[in-house]
Amino acid sequence: MYRIGEGYDVHKLVPDRDLILGGVKIPYEKGLLGHSDADVLLHSVMDSLLGACALGDIGKYFPDSDEQYRNISSLKLLNNTLRIINESISSGKIKDVDKFTICNIDSTIICQKPKLRDYIDEMRKNIADALNIDLNQVSIKATTEEGLGFTGSGEGIAVRSITLIELYK
Repeated sequence: MYRIGEGYDVHKLVPDRDLILGGVKIPYEKGLLGHSDADVLLHSVMDSLLGACALGDIGKYFPDSDEQYRNISSLKLLNNTLRIINESISSGKIKDVDKFTICNIDSTIICQKPKLRDYIDEMRKNIADALNIDLNQVSIKATTEEGLGFTGSGEGIAVRSITLIELYK
């Protein structure tokens, strides 16, 4: 059985924070505000994975009220998301399923600045490595909104992700 999950996340850009996207530190004058490293790309991917399995969202598993997640690398959280899904399958929380495969992940980063082309391959590799999948199963694109909205004005970065998984016995 195939399942699709959609993820969306947004974080505000602020001074005095590192800009981390897909586990890559990107040189920029601002970074993303958040409890963890605020990696909006990985948060969106995690939500799409959890959504495909009908397991809720990342706030359920990694609440921003929990100090153990303060400034944590979202790559660790992504790896923990994979563990949560596997444990949900082995415990029977996801019914009539023995295992799952990630077919592909497709993400779009929406921001006016900085330009991200030079970092996308490393982001893809980080996601593939964290999820134990092939690089060709991860697609990341970046786009601007032509100066419109909060992303276009440089106030924040948004990401949309979609994941296709296969659940089987």
